[in-house]
Amino acid sequence: MKIVRFTEQGHTRIGKVVNDQVIDLSPVPGVSASMRQVITDLPQLRMALEEASGPAFSLSNVQLEAPVPDAQKFLGIGMNYRKHADEARLAGIPIPESQMWFNKQVSCINGPFSPVVKPDASDKMDYEIELGVVIGKRCRHVKASDAAAVIAGYLIVNDVSARDWLHKSPTFTLGKSFDTHGPTGPWLTTADEIPDPLNLDMKLYVNGELRQHSGSGDMIYDIYAQIEYLSTVMTLEPGDILATGTPSGIGAPTGRFLQPGDVMRLEIEGLGHIENRVVAEAAHS
Repeated sequence: MKIVRFTEQGHTRIGKVVNDQVIDLSPVPGVSASMRQVITDLPQLRMALEEASGPAFSLSNVQLEAPVPDAQKFLGIGMNYRKHADEARLAGIPIPESQMWFNKQVSCINGPFSPVVKPDASDKMDYEIELGVVIGKRCRHVKASDAAAVIAGYLIVNDVSARDWLHKSPTFTLGKSFDTHGPTGPWLTTADEIPDPLNLDMKLYVNGELRQHSGSGDMIYDIYAQIEYLSTVMTLEPGDILATGTPSGIGAPTGRFLQPGDVMRLEIEGLGHIENRVVAEAAHS
């Protein structure tokens, strides 16, 4: 299933995408207004959600929202694609000897087609296409061999990064957490629809120009190793979002940073696409 949060006539609710329509799931008994709660209850709700048949709206007539706006954690891993790590090494940044995780504050979560604000405080705002993994079960100490069982599904993440602010905070948190700098979506594609998440084509365009193109198989640490590593430290909760790394082609090595008016389009095979226009902070306030 493709489970979505959508707004129609000012009312936001949970639905599923079928072809070019959104089926409203809010009438289904037990469906909460919270996607995080729906993910928690998905094992019990799945059959009813799959059988639900209406009411329906055209995708073109609704506004798609961030699938999991109430995630408790939004975590990202740095330099996890081989070619991107080589790109960083050439820029003088050493390749980490273990998984390097950082926190994106959940207040940065943004919709799949919402504007991304270029802060007045940053002159080096960059894009990063990432495969987002959404946790489906409360879990701790998960072995990589068992990790697939705790994944609810997948979505696209644009890990927008203020490069100049990354250097101001060694943890990366400030440079990764400006408001609007976490577009996600367009919906949550449940794990059963993606038989091999390590073999997905990924593309990011800026103003129609292809900037990043890779397969998810170029990860150094795959998504299962990531879950094992993180769950050694912390309890993962339903709805937690893991941004699993970006391929080469970011703007930093060439100085091609984002400017107001730029349009980013991100596509991942099987997950759809998201598209965000960059706006100036003053214009957005």
